[in-house]
Amino acid sequence: MASAGKKTTIGVVGDGLSAHRANWRFSGEVAKNFDSHVSKSVPLYHEGHKLVCELSDFFLKPGSLCYEIGCSTGALTAKLAEHTAGKANVRFIGVDVEPDMIGIAKQRGKGYKNLTFVADDALHMEMEPCDLIVCYYTVQFIRPSERQKLIDKLYAHLQWGGALLMFEKVRGADARFQDMFARMYDDYKLSQGYTPDEIVSKARSLKGVLEPFSTQGNIDMLKRAGFADIVSIMKYICFEGFVAIK
Repeated sequence: MASAGKKTTIGVVGDGLSAHRANWRFSGEVAKNFDSHVSKSVPLYHEGHKLVCELSDFFLKPGSLCYEIGCSTGALTAKLAEHTAGKANVRFIGVDVEPDMIGIAKQRGKGYKNLTFVADDALHMEMEPCDLIVCYYTVQFIRPSERQKLIDKLYAHLQWGGALLMFEKVRGADARFQDMFARMYDDYKLSQGYTPDEIVSKARSLKGVLEPFSTQGNIDMLKRAGFADIVSIMKYICFEGFVAIK
């Protein structure tokens, strides 16, 4: 029997990573292996990166500022910086609460003069007025009790006509659809080479950590912040991307 207070490892979750029940973290070995793990775990992960870059063309002008909140290892932020290299004085700030992620991102960002990575909590950090904010599978990890505060803050710091690009894992609209989504996503992960034990271990580690809203729940949250023009730009099973314009 494990001693009191000791966390019991519940097994590997794939890609050489282990996890504890209801205690998934993005630091340490997860940060080192994040890019390969997430690209296998999230359908259309890289296609979503391409969509974000293409959408940025409509919002980033010379002199614009773009934030990526929850930038992890900085892969998408760097792609955005490269995508807009022809526009003068466009700045990018990648923010993540995990110092291990930012350490990797800073290495990736070397050579980009217009790209900055910051280890900070988006709920409490100072922000400048900006034209684009990207949250790529980030908001789902913010506590539901604080999630609206974050979206309100992001809306307040967007310039008029600016946009929030928010990609999220979403719950089904009712129990039947949620059951369909869950089973289809399990099948997807099996097709990516994860074992049933790895899938169960990952799900157990995310209990109370990953709390998705439904599609409508996310739209309602965006509307409460003040966004009126909202559209779904991508959907695959339980993964969806939204464009919300101020």
